[in-house]
Amino acid sequence: MAEQASGQGAAAGSPGSVRGLLAVFGSTLFQLSGVFMLAPLMLVLLTGREVSATVAGLFAASNWLGIFIITPFASAITRRLGRRRTMWLASVVPLLAALGYLSSDSVALWFALQLLAGIAGGLRWVLAESCIAEFSPPDRLGRTMGMYATMVGMTFVIGPTLLAWTGSEGSLGLWLATALMSVGLLWTALIPPIPAPPGSDTGPVGPRGLWQAVQLQPALMLAGFIGGFFELGLASILPLYGLNLGMSESASALLISVSGIGSTLIAIPVGMMADRFANPVRGRSSLLVAVAGLALVCTAAMPLVPYALWLAWPLVFLLGASGSALYTLCMTDIGARQKGSSLVNSTAVLVLNYTLGGLVASGISGALIEWSAGVAFPAVLILVAGMGLAALLRTHRRAV
Repeated sequence: MAEQASGQGAAAGSPGSVRGLLAVFGSTLFQLSGVFMLAPLMLVLLTGREVSATVAGLFAASNWLGIFIITPFASAITRRLGRRRTMWLASVVPLLAALGYLSSDSVALWFALQLLAGIAGGLRWVLAESCIAEFSPPDRLGRTMGMYATMVGMTFVIGPTLLAWTGSEGSLGLWLATALMSVGLLWTALIPPIPAPPGSDTGPVGPRGLWQAVQLQPALMLAGFIGGFFELGLASILPLYGLNLGMSESASALLISVSGIGSTLIAIPVGMMADRFANPVRGRSSLLVAVAGLALVCTAAMPLVPYALWLAWPLVFLLGASGSALYTLCMTDIGARQKGSSLVNSTAVLVLNYTLGGLVASGISGALIEWSAGVAFPAVLILVAGMGLAALLRTHRRAV
């Protein structure tokens, strides 16, 4: 009864929690819409300067490099500056980068600005999700995380759609992206202070804090890797997979959209399910096992795709949904268990693993598809899904 009463009290949320959630949602919506409008626009502008495809690819990759550079130090920076000021920093830097693109034609400067924007993006990724966990009432944490993930997915559509409306000629697109990020900065100003729980900011930060987070929940971090592998990395090479199977160019490109629809639609339902268990810890563990099992079933069916091309559509949809569900559940579990520096540390590790999973999938899948799209490629996907399911099953048996 005491535990139930405690849960009900916590469910009410801390003072300013509603304002905090709205501010983080609004800040992220406008910021990322501007960022995802800017990303394809800069590639178009680089192509117009007749740089090679290799240089353009390196420019896009520098954003991920920035995320990798900063994420291990996110908790240390946050402890020194505080979460609100760090969020301000993460909102100001991409805006300054956009202004730099407007004021200079130097490709070298653009590379430096893109790297800095990636560093700021890594900080925002970690901090925004940890702030969502802090502001959300515990009994609605899964639903809130799902809503946030869905909104982030929408910005992938909003940004490019606005670019299609403005066009890439002239400076209108750059100015609109800058305006969106400026509005995001104003929303950041509305984020209220987050009082740190007693003793929550005394643990290690930096690489030591990250290693401690890995030791606390190793299976969860592996699940984050697998989520990134199937949602982020696999989606990036789906056109190549479709073309290798003999699909048309348009159908191959649509595979990405189908994967993205699966990722977007699943986040809220799986988050709501995570909130409904009488024993939340064991309930989230059961859901993680079920999702990993679904991913394994889908990958096991992929060798049949060359003989029945229609199977590609539901399998791609379900694998995108599986990746998104794994990440949403991992973040929900971390947010429910941890606060303060340990929350930032664990979120940073999850982000690193998710991103690493995406990079590994995109890095190896092209060669595997070229070698054997019907056998070797599915075999590696089966191996990854099987490893994740085995690890989560072991953890589930110990869940209380």
